[in-house]
Amino acid sequence: MRRPGRRSRANSIASRCQQDAATQARLRFEPWYHHMERQKGAKVWRDGHEMIMLSSNDYLGLTDHPKVVTAAQEAIREWGTSTTGARMANGSRSFHRDLEAKLATFLGTEACQILSAGYLACQTAIATFAQKGDLILVDRNVHSSLWAGINQTQARVERFAHNNPRDLEEALRVEEAKTPKLLVIEGVYSMEGHVSPLRELLDTCAEHNCFVVLDDAHGFGVLGERGQGTVSHCGCEGEVDLIVGSLSKSLASTGGYVAGDRALIEYLRTHSKQTIFSAALSPSQTAAASAALDVLIDEPEHRARLWENTRYYLDGLKQLGIDTWGSETPAVPLVVGDRERTYRIWKQLLKEGVFTVMAIAPAVPPGKDLLRTAISARLTRQELDRVLEAIGKAFKKSR
Repeated sequence: MRRPGRRSRANSIASRCQQDAATQARLRFEPWYHHMERQKGAKVWRDGHEMIMLSSNDYLGLTDHPKVVTAAQEAIREWGTSTTGARMANGSRSFHRDLEAKLATFLGTEACQILSAGYLACQTAIATFAQKGDLILVDRNVHSSLWAGINQTQARVERFAHNNPRDLEEALRVEEAKTPKLLVIEGVYSMEGHVSPLRELLDTCAEHNCFVVLDDAHGFGVLGERGQGTVSHCGCEGEVDLIVGSLSKSLASTGGYVAGDRALIEYLRTHSKQTIFSAALSPSQTAAASAALDVLIDEPEHRARLWENTRYYLDGLKQLGIDTWGSETPAVPLVVGDRERTYRIWKQLLKEGVFTVMAIAPAVPPGKDLLRTAISARLTRQELDRVLEAIGKAFKKSR
C-alpha cells in the first residue's frame, strides 16, 4: 500500500482539528479566549463594556503601580525591548542576575534562576532532576505545568490524595528505602484555594529521604509574615529543596523562577533544556518584577488590603450560601457542580459586568464544576459589593 504523503497527513490533521472546532462551536460553550480592549486597575473592557476583572492573579494590584511601570520603561530605554536569545548563548544580562539575587535573599535560599515562563519553571524543576529509577510522589491536584515536567521523565509516578499526608505515608511505606524519591506539591492550589499542609507532608517524608519540589506561584506575595510564601507561612524554612514560582502574579510581570541551594541551581543552569533553549526574560519584564518585589517589601499595605478584601468577599459568599470548596486564600472557587448551570451562571455574570473563568471536568473533579475567582488588592469595597450582588443574582436566576 502506498504511504500517504506529507500533504495528505497534514490535511488529515487539519481536518481533525476542524471537526473538533465545529463540535465545540455546537456545544455553545465559549467562556475562553475573550479579547479585552483595555484595562485599568481592577476593570477591563470587553466589546465596549466595562467589567470587573474577577479572575486575574494580580493579587497585590501592582500591574500599574507607578514604580513598577517606571522601572519597565527605564529598562526599555537602557536595554531595548528584548534579549534576543537564550542566556547560555547571548541572552544573559546583569539585570537577570540582580533579580535572581534579590529573589534568593527574599526567599532565604542560596540561589535562584529565572525563566521566561512560570510553566517552564515548573517543568524544569522536575524534568532536570528526576530520572529513570526514581519515584515521583505527586498530589493529584497539581498544575498542568508540573505534570508536563513529570511526563518528561522516565521516573515511576505515584499519585496521592489531595493534601493528604496519610495517603502519602501509605504510598511511602511500601517503597524501598534506597529508591530516590521526589515529592511534588503546591503551596496554594489555585483552583481550590487550598493551602498545602506543608509541615505534615514534610514530617511524613522525613524518614524517607524525599527531594521536595514546591510550586508556590499562588503563595508568593500572599502567605507568610512578609509575603515570602507557603514555606514561611508553615515555618518550614530550609526544608524544601526547590521553591518554584511565578513572576506573573504578585510580581506583576511575566516569567518564573526556581530557587534553592546553589549547587542545585548551578546544575539546573547547565542541564535544563527549558533554560538552555528558551529566550531570556526581557529587560522590561525583569525590571517590572524587580520593582514589584521592592514594593512588596516596602509597602505592606497592599498585602494587608488584599487580605481585607479576601475576608470580606468570603464572608459575603458565605452569607449567600455559595460553596467555596473551603478556600482560605484569595483564590476562591464558586462551586456549582453542574456543567450546564455553571455556564449559565458565568453568562449571567458577564451580563452583570463581572468577568470570571469557568472550570469544568476534567480540569476539576466530576461534580466540582466551578467558576474560578481571584481577589486583588485593587478591588474597592464598592466593587466587591457589586460583585457579591451579581453573584447572588446569577446563582438564584440559574436554578
